[in-house]
Amino acid sequence: MTDRTGHRPVLGVTGMTKVREKGGVSFELRVPQLLVRSREFLAVIGPSGCGKSTLLDFLALVLKPTTYKSYRLVTDGGQLDLGQLPEKRLAAVRRRDLGYVLQAGGLLPYLTVRDNILLPARLNNLDRATALERLNLLAGRLKIVDQLTKKPGALSGGQRQRAAIARALIHQPRLVLADEPTAAVDFPTAQEISAIFRELTAGLGLALVMVTHDLALVRNLADRFVSFKVEKPDETHTISTLREAKLNG
Repeated sequence: MTDRTGHRPVLGVTGMTKVREKGGVSFELRVPQLLVRSREFLAVIGPSGCGKSTLLDFLALVLKPTTYKSYRLVTDGGQLDLGQLPEKRLAAVRRRDLGYVLQAGGLLPYLTVRDNILLPARLNNLDRATALERLNLLAGRLKIVDQLTKKPGALSGGQRQRAAIARALIHQPRLVLADEPTAAVDFPTAQEISAIFRELTAGLGLALVMVTHDLALVRNLADRFVSFKVEKPDETHTISTLREAKLNG
């Protein structure tokens, strides 16, 4: 179902928990409810240790919940119950429906920037003409056309992140996840990259979830914000509950 703004549900989670235990110490992440919509920029904010990375691992389908009531991805073929899919199906969903930007870019050092960006298109059997058209559009918008024949090691931090964004978008996944994607660049560059990132994902009708510790970076860019309420019932047990964040000013 599409709402009046043109946003479509992409991923819905209710009643999810994940418990991790090590050395007698436990951490529990609780997600009472989370709905990720197309054309929206959802910012996940919070300090270190609150569960941001654990949440992103859920959304990236690399971490299974301990318990959940609903954990669904909306596709052209209907809704998928992600908690019930075998690993082979999950791998196919990750390849087709997800795009991921790591903090350090995650580009393969032995491939050119062009081939790094084209890799998801090839894995998804996108025809070459369409892939090259998308490559040229993304490289132009991200200002890396003159970097395409280089290896990642020859690029600046900001250029690598621009290439990583292009790689995450080229196959036009439903959901794009970004883990502190501008942490390694200066603030003006981070602002520019984040603004282009938002523009591109919205223009393609994709959902963008970005984890960041820097509220100032996304305050005027994100459509919605979520954060965490962290409680410590005792010295060995931490509970972190995801909640919608209301920002003032």
